[in-house]
Amino acid sequence: MPPQPRPPAPGPPPRDTKALALRGAGLVAIAVVAGLLWYLIRHDSTPDEPVAQPPAQNTGQYQFTKVAGPDRVNDCSAKSYGDTQKFFEDTPCQSLARALYTTETGGAKALVSVVVVGMPDSTKAKALKTLTEKDGTGNVTDLVRDKTFAGTGVPSLSGKNSAYSSKVEGTNTTIVLADFYDKHTDKALIEKIADDALRLSADLKG
Repeated sequence: MPPQPRPPAPGPPPRDTKALALRGAGLVAIAVVAGLLWYLIRHDSTPDEPVAQPPAQNTGQYQFTKVAGPDRVNDCSAKSYGDTQKFFEDTPCQSLARALYTTETGGAKALVSVVVVGMPDSTKAKALKTLTEKDGTGNVTDLVRDKTFAGTGVPSLSGKNSAYSSKVEGTNTTIVLADFYDKHTDKALIEKIADDALRLSADLKG
């Protein structure tokens, strides 16, 4: 009896296109839901909440470390001297924040006073800046001068070798005084440090 031909091998089962379509639709739905959840996480119910910013101490040319303050009061006349005190007697401030920082560069250590004065309006804030820029007109009393901060070798921030810098932002006047420890002198460098320290006002506002 001649050999019988083998039956053909069974082919793949027919594709269930309906099931595949449902599965694809399910994957699309999952992707849409996942995307929506990610959007809600990234855009929560408090969109106006400010994004945290790095401290001002670490965002400029020099690195500053706070060593005293902030000391906050509302009576600027009691915390000032000379013509600046008389200015505040006639034109009271609304707020005063004072702090001290240190920074080191090139082997030299500096002490920096940062003062932020809140005035009733921008015109008075500019008038305070103009006054304190002049020699012999006094100033806001820094935390070294009023003996809030003391220590061995602490420089006098109102001495002849100190640097002064100031700025006005709206109704706020920022005043910076800086000097080196150990009687070190470098006029150009201490002035750069004082100018850079103006940004520290951001840490004292509020």
